[in-house]
Amino acid sequence: MGKHQWDIIVIGGGLAGIIAAHQLAKAGREVLLIEKKQYPFHRVCGEYISNEVRDFLKQEGLYPNEIIPAEISKFRLTSVEGQLAEMALDLGGFGISRYYLDEFLFQKARLAGAESLIQTQVESVNFNKDENLFEVKIQDGSMVFAKHILGAFGKRSKIDKALDRSFMKEKSPFIGVKYHVNIDYDSDLVALHNFEGGYCGINRIEDNKFNLCYLGSRQQLREFGSIPEMEKQVLHKNPHLKRIFENASFLFEKPEVINEINFSPKKPVEDHILMLGDAAGLITPLCGNGMAIAIHTGKLAAEAIVQNQDRMAIERQYAKAWTGHFKKRLWVGRKVQWLFGSQAVSSFSVSLMHHSKFMASAIMKNTHGKQIA
Repeated sequence: MGKHQWDIIVIGGGLAGIIAAHQLAKAGREVLLIEKKQYPFHRVCGEYISNEVRDFLKQEGLYPNEIIPAEISKFRLTSVEGQLAEMALDLGGFGISRYYLDEFLFQKARLAGAESLIQTQVESVNFNKDENLFEVKIQDGSMVFAKHILGAFGKRSKIDKALDRSFMKEKSPFIGVKYHVNIDYDSDLVALHNFEGGYCGINRIEDNKFNLCYLGSRQQLREFGSIPEMEKQVLHKNPHLKRIFENASFLFEKPEVINEINFSPKKPVEDHILMLGDAAGLITPLCGNGMAIAIHTGKLAAEAIVQNQDRMAIERQYAKAWTGHFKKRLWVGRKVQWLFGSQAVSSFSVSLMHHSKFMASAIMKNTHGKQIA
């Protein structure tokens, strides 16, 4: 690489970061993408993408036709005790693993002209007001510099701590666990199965595999001592989950696990950094739109930089666009989360879907976005 100063540095090579890097490079901007891991790799993620971003991806040549994503058109919900309800998804979506999708998009960004530093951990970011420049310290102690920084570093990172972001002071009760499995299961739906303390999603991805991912309780993990024992004692109380776990062939040697999943509100711009994807706010998994939101934030951030010269104008445009598109969706997601994760309220949720399709559809519409191009 050789350079030390860039127009734009994108920190984090998930969906939001890669999309932003691709769009900026395509627009002729000098952009460096920094990712701490080596592609391809697995992430704890529901691996379902709402069709709200499909047209945009196709228009930009970023839709992975060759991988053949699974087509998803229905939603299934079960209570802790096993009551079941189904409904059509308003927009529908597709299932694809982050293992394939992130690698696919990363190669597209490179072809568009984005430079990259892979397997590189960013330690801190500082905005030098006098120089109007960001100073980025990486793991080997060296520094790189940029006029603009896009923060796409996920749910929780060293940089959040270095920036002293408020949500880092809070302890989260949640853990996330993900598997890929082979199983005889409905191929056209995304299902959400409740258990005490959380909920588990399953949907088909590429190659007839299924993603099995759940939001669970740190306290229950401590109580039962291991993930398999917690699954046996807690998740298996839902008969649908018990059948899935007993009949699935698990494809990972061990599950992907993350801790400290925090749904508290975050700011889309902090210390002049445009925050993308989960770094700007995490939508509750029950809404199934985190991947689409990440893609959309990457697009909006790139547009704000390309369309403006002044830093404050860039920040205003991005913050306004982010607020308009996502603030209400994340708020609704936090409010409806109480309908999940316990026996009484999960039964109520299933009953609501059965007896009030209007209400269920209204909740879905308020956590889904409109199609973008």
